[in-house]
Amino acid sequence: MISVRDLKKVYDSFTALQSVDLEIEDGEFIAILGPSGCGKTTLLKLMAGFMKPTSGEVIIDDALVASPRQLTPPEERNIGMVFQSFALWPHMTVREHVMFPLLHHRFTAKDLKKNMRERVETVLELVGLKQLAGRYPAELSGGQKQRVALARAVAALPRLLLMDEPLSALDVELRMEMRREIQRIHRKTQSTIVYVTHDQSEALAMADRIVVMNEGRIEQVGTPEAVYTKPETEFVAAFVGKCQLMKGTWEEGVFIPEKLPLERWKDHGVSVKLKKKGFYPVRPEQWRLAPGGERGEGGIVTLVQYQGKEIHYTIQVENEEWEVHDSVYSPRFYVGDEVSLSLRSFAETREAALV
Repeated sequence: MISVRDLKKVYDSFTALQSVDLEIEDGEFIAILGPSGCGKTTLLKLMAGFMKPTSGEVIIDDALVASPRQLTPPEERNIGMVFQSFALWPHMTVREHVMFPLLHHRFTAKDLKKNMRERVETVLELVGLKQLAGRYPAELSGGQKQRVALARAVAALPRLLLMDEPLSALDVELRMEMRREIQRIHRKTQSTIVYVTHDQSEALAMADRIVVMNEGRIEQVGTPEAVYTKPETEFVAAFVGKCQLMKGTWEEGVFIPEKLPLERWKDHGVSVKLKKKGFYPVRPEQWRLAPGGERGEGGIVTLVQYQGKEIHYTIQVENEEWEVHDSVYSPRFYVGDEVSLSLRSFAETREAALV
């Protein structure tokens, strides 16, 4: 178990982390999600042991590993690291990269050291690199290099695997492939994974829980579904799922949107913070479009983007632009069309997502 308690990190006059508290269970896959400069990489570095916190502490398996007065360096922690830049050694083959932690990691179990060659072959098989074991990094593609970095990190079966935006340098197809690879490795090794990313789709697809950060603070912690469907703050609503924060009035658990006064929306778990500010978060796929003049108030289509199974519309409603994602099997609208908008029920939203 990892405990982060009241953690703060200050660089000169800049506060990178502000009183962060977090508990991570053994075997969990945690994604730390947020924009550039939000403090997520600083938090990862403090967990790894690359620097001391200004205040607070990090505890791993009941042992204090970081505080303002104490720091256990990375090599003395049972961790593996995967970096954005791969960090491979040009003079070592793929097999030598995988063998390195087995030879030098102080926490490598005796049975792994005893059966080192067998373990190397098992890990190479796990990441699909058995046929490339004799190659050097210069002879590998980007995806293959990332697999080597993963193999090296998991070879010694560390208790904690830290990943700092490991897929950001890869193209879209490779990222999708490597997501599946990382999930498969997690299931096989049962290591605890802390995965830093700015990509919400990665976090939603892979993590058991997501930690959403902004300006050095944790905004929300929860399952991917909870973070996506029930954002607790304005930032989470806008950053994860690109919600439209509708302004309006709450009356006895029912929301009356300011710009759609004919609508009455039920409370499906809107947070207290958003209610107090008179907001109701609506995701793009929750909107129902109809030709102008039908029930509901509306606007004008200003942009249409075909996305395969979805059409992404931009709707001008007075002085605002609202995003709407609709199925290609729904009635089609075009730039300049007048449309009315209403809110789908949660059942309709789920049904539309399955089409």
